[in-house]
Amino acid sequence: MFTGIVERLADVVTVESAGAARRLVVRGEFTDMPPVGASVAVNGVCLTVVSSADGNLAFDVVAESMDRSNLGALSAGSQVNLERPMPATGRFDGHVVQGHVDGRGTVLSRIDEGGSHRIRVELPSSLARYVVEKGSVTVDGVSLTVTGVGQDWFEFVLIPHTLDATTLGKRGIGEHVNLEVDVIAKYVERLLEAHS
Repeated sequence: MFTGIVERLADVVTVESAGAARRLVVRGEFTDMPPVGASVAVNGVCLTVVSSADGNLAFDVVAESMDRSNLGALSAGSQVNLERPMPATGRFDGHVVQGHVDGRGTVLSRIDEGGSHRIRVELPSSLARYVVEKGSVTVDGVSLTVTGVGQDWFEFVLIPHTLDATTLGKRGIGEHVNLEVDVIAKYVERLLEAHS
C-alpha cells in the first residue's frame, strides 16, 4: 500500500522493448535501495523491481499498465514520481493508494494563483462518480484534495513544494496524467449493488 506522498522525482534512463512489455530503467538513488522483487509506485503505477544496481531501478511494464497509464509515453530524459510502499510502522500522511491506476486524465487548464497552481483535469466518465469535492484522488501518484468538480472534470491546487517535488509542476495542457480514485468508494458501490 502507498500513501501518495512522492519520495523522489527521478529521471528515466532507458525504455526498451521486452517482448509485449517494456523495460523501464530509472535513476532511483534511494539511500536504502529497494531490492529485486520490491514494489515501487512509478507515476502512481505499482511496479515490481526486476533489477536494482548502481542507483538504477528497472521495471517490466506490461501492456495493461501502458494502456491505462502514461508510462507508455515515457522516454529517456522523462521524469517520474517514485514512492516506496508504506512500512507497517510508517506514518500515514496521504490517503489509501493501491498503485492500481484506474485510467488517464487530460490536463485542461492551469492557473497560477500567486505561487500555487489550480489545475483542471478531464477524467473518463466511468470515473467521475468516484471523485467528490474535498475527497481524495491520486494524480501521477500524488495524493491530492479535490477542490472542485464538474460533469467530466475536477480541480486541485498544488502548493509550491508539490510543484517543485513532483512531475505535476511541469505537466502542460493536453498532457495525460494517471488517475486512481478512492478504492473505498468503489467497494461501497459494489456492496450496495449486491443488495439492490
